[in-house]
Amino acid sequence: MKPPAIIILTETSIKVARKIQEGIGSGMIYGLINRTQSADFTYTNFGETVRQFYQTGTPIIGVCAAGILIRTIAPLLINKNTEPPVLAIAEDGSAVVPLLGGLQGVNDLARQIAIALQISPGITTSGEIRFKTTLLSPPAGYQLVNPDDAKTFISDLLAGETVKLIGKADWLENSQLPFSAEGKLTIEIRDHNNLELVKPSLNCLVYLLDQGNSTEEKKDFYQTTIGEESPISQLETGLNPGKLAIVGTGPGAARWMSPEVREVLETATDWVGYKTYLDLVESLRKPEIIRHESDNRVELDRAEIALDLASGGASVVLVSSGDPGIYAMASAVFEVLEKKAKPEWENLDIQVCPGISAMQAAAASVGAPLGHDFCAISLSDILKSWETIAGRIELAAKADLAIAFYNPVSKDRTWQLSQAKEILLKWRSPQTPIILAHNLGRKGQTVTIKFLAELTVEDADMRTVILIGSSKTRIIQQGDKKQWVYTPRHY
Repeated sequence: MKPPAIIILTETSIKVARKIQEGIGSGMIYGLINRTQSADFTYTNFGETVRQFYQTGTPIIGVCAAGILIRTIAPLLINKNTEPPVLAIAEDGSAVVPLLGGLQGVNDLARQIAIALQISPGITTSGEIRFKTTLLSPPAGYQLVNPDDAKTFISDLLAGETVKLIGKADWLENSQLPFSAEGKLTIEIRDHNNLELVKPSLNCLVYLLDQGNSTEEKKDFYQTTIGEESPISQLETGLNPGKLAIVGTGPGAARWMSPEVREVLETATDWVGYKTYLDLVESLRKPEIIRHESDNRVELDRAEIALDLASGGASVVLVSSGDPGIYAMASAVFEVLEKKAKPEWENLDIQVCPGISAMQAAAASVGAPLGHDFCAISLSDILKSWETIAGRIELAAKADLAIAFYNPVSKDRTWQLSQAKEILLKWRSPQTPIILAHNLGRKGQTVTIKFLAELTVEDADMRTVILIGSSKTRIIQQGDKKQWVYTPRHY
C-alpha cells in the first residue's frame, strides 16, 4: 500500500492528523492553503487534489465530513477491485469511518487509526462484522485466486451456509467463519506447485500462499523448517522499488532546462518541492501527476517525504531551481539517506539531474566573470555560524578568487552583506567589478554591473546572486552596444 494522504481543511484538524500520522507510521499531511499553517504540504483545490490521489491509487484519509469525500469521488467510482482505501475522520478524532477500498485493506487501516485515536472504528462491512475477517482482502502472504466468485460465496455464507477448510491458515482459523467438515462451501489454501489441482468456483475460494512470505503459516503448510526470519526486500517481492530523481530546473527560464530534467518531470507520478519552484514547471505537469508542496525551510523533511513516497513504488521528482547539488536538495536527500537509513530506501533508484546554476546564468548574462578560479559562499547563517562565513570570505578575498554570493539578504537578515563588503574591501579595490543578478530567467529579471564600493543592502534580496570579481576582473565596452565583464584565463 502506498503511504496515505492525510487531508485537512483547517488548522484545527492538525492535532488529529498528526496523531493519525504517528499511529500508522507513514503518510503526509496536506492542508488547504491559507487555512492551514502546520501541514507537510499545501493544496489549493480540495476536489482536484482528492481526485488526483484517488486516480493514482493513493489511500485517502480525510479529516472532514464523509459527505464531502463521497461527493468528490462519486464520478470516479467504477471498479471496487482497484479503488484505494478512503476514510473519513471526525475533526475532533471521535469517529473513524472507512468508506471505500474494502479490497485494499481499508478496514485494517481504520483499526490502526482507531488505536491511535483511542476509539472504536466504524466498520460497516457485513462479512467482517459477522465473521471477523475479510475474505476479499486476505492478509499479506495470501492471494485470492478467484475474486469474481467471492460475491456469491460471501452472500451464501451470510445466508447461513457452512464452509470447510482445506489447508492451514491462522487468519481463517481464528475467525468466526462457520466451519464444518460437511460444509457446502470450500476454502482451499494452495501453493504454486499444487495450484493446478484445485478448481475455483462459486462454491470454492482458493487462496495462493505467497512463495515470498516467511510466515508461521507457510512453515506449517510445508511442514519444513526455514532459516532465520528477516525482512523481505522489495526486490524479493518483485515490487517496483520506486524512483527518486533530484532535479535542477535552472534559474527560471524554460529554455534553460535540460532535456533530461524535462523528461523526468513529464514521466513522474509525483512532484515534491517548494511551491515557487513547482509553479515554475507547472506547465509540464500532466493531470495524473500529484504535486506535494512545502515551504522553503524544511529541506530535510522534504527529502524524507520524497524518499518515503518513492519507497512506496512511486516515480518521484524532487524539484530544485538552479542545480540540485549547489545549495539545494541533493545534499539534503543524501544526508537523510545516511542518517535515517530506512530499510525500505535501500533499493531505490536515485538519480541527480544537473541544472544551470544561478551563478552560471548570472556570469553568462555579462560575459565571463568566473573565467578563472572562483568559489561560491552562502551568506545565510541559518545552517552555519557567521564566524564561519566571515572566515571563508576573508580567505577567498585573500586568495584573490572571484566569489559568488548566494542568499545575500532576506527580510530578517540584512547586516551580513554589509559585513561581507567590509571584509572584501580589506583585500579588494573599491573599483572591483560586481554583478547583481535578480530574478534570473523569470519575470522582472535585472542584471546590474557596479563597483564594490557602490554595493548596498538595498541592491539585493534572496532572489539575487552577487558575483564579486577578482583583482584581474575587467569591464570592457563593445562599441556602443554593451558592457561585458570577464576574468582573464591567464593571470
